[in-house]
Amino acid sequence: MRFISLGDLFSDSLTCLERVKRLEKSGVIRGYKAVLDPRALKANLLVFVEISLETQSPAVFDEFRRAVSRLPQIQECHLVSGQFDYILKCRIPEMAAYRQLLGDVVLTLPGVKESKSYVVMEEVKEEFSLYVPDIEELEGK
Repeated sequence: MRFISLGDLFSDSLTCLERVKRLEKSGVIRGYKAVLDPRALKANLLVFVEISLETQSPAVFDEFRRAVSRLPQIQECHLVSGQFDYILKCRIPEMAAYRQLLGDVVLTLPGVKESKSYVVMEEVKEEFSLYVPDIEELEGK
């Protein structure tokens, strides 16, 4: 949304810009990013991967996190509760590239015991914004 159209919601664009600056300063707005089309970049395949680690020690978690953070094909990595330890979101060109990523990289990461892969057949909803019920409350008003 442009500042002018946001400004219409808040009476004028200066008020809107001031509000955005306050939200940036308070950390509510952490930054701005371009939304890239994965297909245009030949990253057509989306795969979610469950990862189970051999042990649940802080050292193994830290080592795994550091290793995953260096891999550009892994868009997201989340520590979760349940039957496995982490879930990864991977974007790659095609299945052969994923097979190589899994076998040569992911399964060799520190502490990895096993993995389960879920290839996305259809992306039903992908949202980059967050639902904010009351912005006034966030601003402390």
